[in-house]
Amino acid sequence: MINKADIINTLRQHIGCYARHQGTVYEIIEVLEDAPALVLQDCEEHTTIQADQHGEAHRRVPQTRTINIPVNDDGKYDISEVDIELLGPSIS
Repeated sequence: MINKADIINTLRQHIGCYARHQGTVYEIIEVLEDAPALVLQDCEEHTTIQADQHGEAHRRVPQTRTINIPVNDDGKYDISEVDIELLGPSIS
């Protein structure tokens, strides 16, 4: 039986680390438990305009991406299957 809590806890160890996905460097900022999925924040110059509560654009923020992590029947996952390369705790 798959222990989902173990998978989530293992993925959470990557929060704050940097990763490359489709040629762009991101910081892993969150793990979503339902999928499981990683939330990535762009560390490069790619920004998007964020609207305030009234729908008016006032600032640029880094783009974020949510990447679902496939889990096998035996409870193993491989983030390389979704084109994520872990770079470690620093970009250098």
